[in-house]
This record gives sequence, C-alpha cells and structure tokens, in this order.
Amino acid sequence: MQQLVYLTVTLLLVCFGCYTEGQRPIKSTLTVPNGAPWGEWAQKEMCPKGYYAAGFSLKVEYPVDGDDTALNGIRLHCVNSAKGRSQYSSYRTVTSGTGSWGTWTNIKWCWSGLMKNFQLRVEPPQGNGDDTAVNNVRFQCTAGGEITGEGTSWGDWGGWSKWCSATGICGIQTKIEGSQGSGDDTSLNDVRFFCCD
Repeated sequence: MQQLVYLTVTLLLVCFGCYTEGQRPIKSTLTVPNGAPWGEWAQKEMCPKGYYAAGFSLKVEYPVDGDDTALNGIRLHCVNSAKGRSQYSSYRTVTSGTGSWGTWTNIKWCWSGLMKNFQLRVEPPQGNGDDTAVNNVRFQCTAGGEITGEGTSWGDWGGWSKWCSATGICGIQTKIEGSQGSGDDTSLNDVRFFCCD
C-alpha cells in the first residue's frame, strides 16, 4: 500500500507540468514572418492552468569549428499569476521540441509582469554556406521592458509579433530540423507562442 501511494505521488509530481492544448484553452497564437523553412513542428506544451510565462532560457550551441546550429531550444518559466513575480520558487517549466546540441543558458526574467510578445533573430539561408536558422529571441513584458536571450549574433532581428490581449504567454511550439547526419544542421527554425485568459 505504501509503495502504491509513493508511486501515485511520484507520477503526479512528474506530470504536474504536462499540459497540452486540449487541457487549457488557447486565446490566440503569436507568430513572426521571419522563421526559417526547415524542420517539423513539435508538440505544443502549455503552462499549468493559472500559470503564465515570466521568464525563459535558451539551449544554445555557441560557435564551433564546423557545422553551427546556434539556437536549439526555448524553455518557458511559468509563474502563478495569482502569486505574482515574487513566487519564482514555485515556477514551472515547459519546453517544446529541442535540438541535440548546446547547453541551457541562465533564466531571463521580466522585472515585473509577464511575457506578452516576441521577436526572433534569424540568419537567412546561406546557399552553400553553413545555415544556422534561428539564433536568438527576445520578449516584451506586460509591465514594460524587454528581455533578450543569450543566443548567438548571426542574422538580423525581425519584427515583433502581435501581443497577448489576454493575460500573457502560456505555451510554446517549436519547429525543429532533426539531425542531417553528414549534412548541414540548423536545429530550431521557428516558434509559436500561445496566449491564454
């Protein structure tokens, strides 16, 4: 009996952040037009009900001697909107698909408020050169200010997405190109963020 209770509690803790679109209604989807063309869309991942993104971290492969991939993943750090920013000790993380390369950077938090829209730094296709696709991301916060990731510097910043007219960003879906073997790897090519009430 004690083992059954332990297993049940363990499964509940493991799956606490495992929310999908069907379990939380999406008010709107944020996109930008400058994403790169390669890869497939991974599964949507949503913050738990009542939680919204106030911070993020990136999985980045910094310049290497060979095939660069730059940005490989984006992780949202979601806080309980009822408790506010001061409750970082109780945040939850959600991540859509990620590439195989790089390491996770430090968390970037909104000084106040929640993340409401985004912008991508993207390197356009290089022809016979080394493609990296998305290199960095930045967000604007509902209480003002911007937070920029610790990505790489190739490419240019595109325009801002529309902003959440609802409370804030509550989910993510990334477009990832899998390993190309001996070909040119790009990894993260585009991203969508979701807004919830």
